[in-house]
Amino acid sequence: MYLYLLGLVLLYYLYRWVKELPRVSDRGSKYVYITGCDTGFGNLLARHLDKQGFRVIAACFTEKGEEELKKSCSGNLTTTHLDVRSKDSVAKVAAMIKDKVGERGLWAVVNNAGVSVPSAPCDWLTIDDYKSMLDVNLNGVISVTLSVLPLIKKARGRVVNVASVFGRISPTGGPYTVSKYGVEAFNDSLRINMAPFGVRVLCIEPGFFKTNVTDSNILSKNVQMLWDRLPNDVRDDYGPEYLQKALAMISEKLGKMSDADLMKVVSSMEHAVSAVRPRTRYSPGWDAKFFWLPLSYMPTRVSDYILQLEAIPVAKQLK
Repeated sequence: MYLYLLGLVLLYYLYRWVKELPRVSDRGSKYVYITGCDTGFGNLLARHLDKQGFRVIAACFTEKGEEELKKSCSGNLTTTHLDVRSKDSVAKVAAMIKDKVGERGLWAVVNNAGVSVPSAPCDWLTIDDYKSMLDVNLNGVISVTLSVLPLIKKARGRVVNVASVFGRISPTGGPYTVSKYGVEAFNDSLRINMAPFGVRVLCIEPGFFKTNVTDSNILSKNVQMLWDRLPNDVRDDYGPEYLQKALAMISEKLGKMSDADLMKVVSSMEHAVSAVRPRTRYSPGWDAKFFWLPLSYMPTRVSDYILQLEAIPVAKQLK
């Protein structure tokens, strides 16, 4: 019986692998717009798709990011400055893309730009902290997508949204998980809305990888800054040892949890852009597949208990 079930599972994965092998043709005429190309996943994806022959439009936040990307790619790649928080910046890039793609339309947009700070327990934060991250991680995704959606509909192309396993479960406080849950909701609604037009809407839900989003130095400075500005009564609630334990957890555990092989995510992005039959969702990373996603399907009481086992105890904890 067990061998029969194992055989069925193996047959399913073999069938899926064969089905997902074919790639789209005529890549030299297909334009792909990628946000957040200064570093990390976006930077690697721009280089990867450029080598595969796509016409990449790589949006960077800094001039340095643009310059370094130009040096390492072919003349077919176009770089541009983009601040996803700015309506004018988003509209300017969309107008440039419209002129460039013409009647062919835009084959794909990959919404990759994102930030991970400020992050902390909810009662450490202000509404402005939430707004600053949501403007990038959620509103930026929506703004960029809507700015080029008519061009994607023209090409019957794709929208690829980079969410996170933290769009499925919230182990931390603050706006990061809120923004990723929002990306998931936008992705799902857009997928249904665009299906009649032949537009595919796909979601990438990575686990922990070594990028700026999981950089322990950036996160530690953020936690220290937020702690320093807290009112004394909130600090007393958490206790004097909480900060050092939080910083130790970031420096010791985050590095061990984060996968250095960024190509696992980039390969998922590339498949979403170039496969004839892409998946609706991709979950790169073993932690995503075997911990975070299964945890998200458990009863709330069970998942809360598991997450609280690893939580730092607070000073004024109810007994």
